[in-house]
Amino acid sequence: MIAIKWCLLVILGLSSGFAVAAGVFAFITMLGIVPRMAARTKTQRHIICYERMIILGGTLGNIWLLFQIPLPGMSLLLPLFGLGAGIYVGCLAMALAEMLRLLPIFVNRFQLKEGFPILVVALMTGKFLGTVFEFFWK
Repeated sequence: MIAIKWCLLVILGLSSGFAVAAGVFAFITMLGIVPRMAARTKTQRHIICYERMIILGGTLGNIWLLFQIPLPGMSLLLPLFGLGAGIYVGCLAMALAEMLRLLPIFVNRFQLKEGFPILVVALMTGKFLGTVFEFFWK
């Protein structure tokens, strides 16, 4: 009887995980982050590698967090992880904003003809400072 409960829990957990992962990857695909980043960096021929690395990173990250595997030199890797996570969140937010046509509407409403790069840097700086503030003064 206990073995049946454990089997059902494993099946339910795996099914839920697959459903959530499929939803996240569908969302990323809908936003078109990978092809857009490949086009901007002129590395379209490596798009399959990008997709594989996203899946591998998500899978290994989940395993690492789920089983709380200690890694040697974690204090040295933490800034790299933070940089990568920040770049990913920034790309996701900008892709979502672009999908919603938020930035073009904002630029047209405020009649920004110059200084658009300054707006992007200001958004990036605000995101960075907010993250640092939350991390150190939480």
